[in-house]
Formats: sequence, structure tokens, C-alpha cells
Amino acid sequence: MTAILQEAARRRTFAVISHPDAGKSTMTEALALHASAISEAGAVHGKAGRRGVTSDWMDMEKARGISITSAALRFEYRGHMFNLVDTPGHADFSEDTYRVLAAVDCAVMLLDAAKGMEPQTLKLFEVCRHRRIPVITFVNKWDRPGREALELLDEIQEKTGLRPTPITWPIGTGGFFHGVVDRVADRAVRYTRTPGGATKAIETELSPEKALAEIGEDWERARDEVDLLSAIGSDHDQKAFEAHESTPVLFGAALNNFGVGRLLDAMVDIAPAPAPRADVRDDPRPLDRPFSGLVFKVQANMDPSHRDRIAFVRICSGRFERGMVLTHAATGRPFATKYAQSVFGQERATIEEAFPGDVVGLVNATALRPGDTLYDGQAVEFPRIPSFAPEHFWTARCRDSSRAKQFRKGIEQMEAEGVVQVLRSDIRGDQSPVLAAVGPMQFDVVKHRLAGEFNTEIAMDRLDFSLARITDAESAPVLARQRGVEVFTRAIDGELLALFTDEWRMRGVLRDHPDLVLKALLADTRG
Repeated sequence: MTAILQEAARRRTFAVISHPDAGKSTMTEALALHASAISEAGAVHGKAGRRGVTSDWMDMEKARGISITSAALRFEYRGHMFNLVDTPGHADFSEDTYRVLAAVDCAVMLLDAAKGMEPQTLKLFEVCRHRRIPVITFVNKWDRPGREALELLDEIQEKTGLRPTPITWPIGTGGFFHGVVDRVADRAVRYTRTPGGATKAIETELSPEKALAEIGEDWERARDEVDLLSAIGSDHDQKAFEAHESTPVLFGAALNNFGVGRLLDAMVDIAPAPAPRADVRDDPRPLDRPFSGLVFKVQANMDPSHRDRIAFVRICSGRFERGMVLTHAATGRPFATKYAQSVFGQERATIEEAFPGDVVGLVNATALRPGDTLYDGQAVEFPRIPSFAPEHFWTARCRDSSRAKQFRKGIEQMEAEGVVQVLRSDIRGDQSPVLAAVGPMQFDVVKHRLAGEFNTEIAMDRLDFSLARITDAESAPVLARQRGVEVFTRAIDGELLALFTDEWRMRGVLRDHPDLVLKALLADTRG
């Protein structure tokens, strides 16, 4: 086995996905703590004296207690290199999460013990299904009152179609969490919270006799339920897991660091290593071919002192060395990699080399956009990351005409990062571009960042559109003459989009003009 294949085999690249408030950012910090990447875990909704999460660096994130941006953390654990990609949890930023899922080999689906499978969790799971990404489920917040564990397993299977195969099983019902039965290692572990819950929990292995003596009825119940799981065949099957037919399940509480170390162990033992990725011709690219990588995220101004722009690149093949000159597939131009970093929030570390599965942040990446390919040697290009279907449309204009240049620069920046889609037309001109988004909070981010990063205040007005369809040059003139329809050019790729006031209006236009080209965009739930 070559050195590149050996390095790839010890990589684990994954994302944590969940509904808002399920504890995703807290889990990210807890995983980093257990791998000794940080000394103390934070919390989104922290108590006085406990710091906020490292990955939530934007002022809006700290103020609202949500994750908006993505973070990438690189750390070692048990001889393996982990690339943990944190993602926005709020539904308004699901397009950004979709981009992140284009870069991972596995996902950890975080469920709230009291709420189970929530809508955003299910939507993100469907993206994993579409991409054939294996999913490990972690039932979080078991230290709080919640639902029955067996009931949650039934719901997972009913709503996802995956067969749940618990690796650990809780001792005690929600709110009375003593520890877990590790079904793989055949042992019982008791968790003891440390003061404040910001450092690793104390884990004590219990013999069956000691567990019965100290825990009593809750231990007996857990043991009976574990026997039931074995009787019905709910045991981990690696082939079924990798084929996206089953999901291993673990129980814990990220805020108190209960069960987090066991999740990391599961990632080492069963999560898939990087595999060859198909290029635009659908040919798998061998891992030991020369360097190639996919840009899945671009973020500007993460460091207010430098005002730089970072492109997050998933390495698909070969060995990356800092300073190597790559080729940008979209333009054919060279791209220098003098500044390569691991980025977690505003914390950075220089990366000298990296291998398939690793995530590298390339600084001053002004020419790169999400979905771009970088390569060394013979040309290769990976499929681009499609845009989501926008459902909200607002015009933006600069309040101070003297800041028009900064306004245009800011809008171009938001477009390049994928914060919003920018739509233009000859009728409306460039002074008041139309911004299109999956969720309205994306517009709040645009206003916040233009004010903070470009010193430009903007005014926004909502347009009476709710539906977008891709069209072509032949259909556009006909559509432009219809009531309740307007045609725009999407700035980032030149795609023609027809906007409709509602689905009823679209169906009426199609009834009168059945030959029009109207194609749905990704993640559009309407016909």
C-alpha cells in the first residue's frame, strides 16, 4: 500500500447534522475536547463563566445562539486524523449544509431525546440518502426528561427507513441518566459529570453485580431491553451500515460530555475512510492519483484584522503540500497555495501537508467558488454543487449613494460565498439587485455583514415571488410577458430563472403555454 493510501485509510471526514437546538455546536466542541483539540468545551447557551463555542465566531451567532457559518476542525484521535466539519443548524441555511455534505464520508445525525426526528433533521437526512452517506445516530440530551428509547428507535426506522442498531444503550430513562451498556464491548459504563460540565466526564466501568447494587431497577430494565435488542437482531452490521440500510445508535449528553468519547471510538471503528470520487465523466478518481480537491465552502472576513477570504477544500486524491501551484479547473489558471490552514472559528493553524479526506483552508482564494475543482498534473473536474431552490426574494439598495462601490463589492462577495443568490435583469439594473434565498435569515446575514465588513447600510424590499424555475432563452420572452412572472439571470452561473408569485400562477402559465421550459431546482418540494 502506498503512503497516500495508508494516510487516506486513517482519515475520518464527517459532519454533524441536526435540527436547530439539538446540540450540534455543543457536540462539535465536546468531540474536540475528547480528542484534546481544545482544553474546555463551550456551549451555545452557556452559563455565566462558561465560554461560548469556538466554532460560532460571527457576532450574529453569538447573539442569537445559533450556528450560521460552517467550521472545519482537524484533530488526531487513536492514530486517526479526523476532519470534523460543523454545519449551520438553522433551516434557513440548509443550502450551506448541503455543500458541506458534498465533502464528507459520514454524518452524525444528532437527535434531541425529547423531540426525536424533527423536520430539519429529516431534510438533512434525505440529502445524506441522496448522496449515499452512511449515518451514525447520536441521541442527545439523555440527561433531561425525554421519550422512551425503544420509541425513538421505532421513529428512526419509520421516518428514515434505516434499521437502528444500538451500539450503546442508556441505563436510566431520560432525565435519570446513569450511564450506558456498551453492547459491542459488553460492559456497563457509569458517567459522572465534572463541575460545570466543560471538561471530560468521569467514566467508571461497572460489573453487573456492582451495577445492580448501585443502580438497581434502572440497571435491570436496561439489561432486559438489551436482551430484547439482541433477540430481534438489532446488532451492528458493517455492510448494511455502509450500504445506507442501517444506522448505528448511541446515547449520551453532549453538554455534560456523556457518551462523546464512545462516539469518537465508533467513528474510528466503523466510519468509512475516504473512497475514490467520481469526476464529471462519472469515472472514480483513484486516491493515489496526483492531487485533486473540491471547493465546498468559501468564507470571507473570518479574521477582522486581515479581511481575507478562505476556500475550504476537500482533498479527493493525492498528497497536498503547502506552496504547490495547482490548476483551477474552471479557468485553467494557476492557483498558489502559500497559505494553507486548518480553521476552527477564528482559530487557525498552518497545514504543511494533507491527504485524501482532509479539509484544507486556502487563504486569499478570491477566484474560487463553491463547487470548483483544483488539481495538479492531468486535468480533472468533479461535478459542481447545485444550488437550492430559493423561496424568498428581496431587492437590495444602498442607502448612501457615496457607498455604491462598497455596496457592489459586498453583494459580489455574498454571491461568491453562496450566502445568497444574486439575480439581475435589464429592467431592474445593477443599482437594486434581487437577492434570492432559501430562508429569510440569509437576508439578515447580508445586512449584518455589509454593515460590519463594508461599512454599508442597505435597504431591502420584499418581492411578491415565492417560486423559481430554470428556463431557457427561447422561453424567456414568452414568460416575461405573463402576469405575475419575471425572468432574471443568475449572476454566478448565467442561468435563466423565471420567478412566479405562486405555484398556481406557474401552473396557469404552463396550461396556456405547455411547450415552455421550466425545470425545478434542487430541494424544491413543489411540483
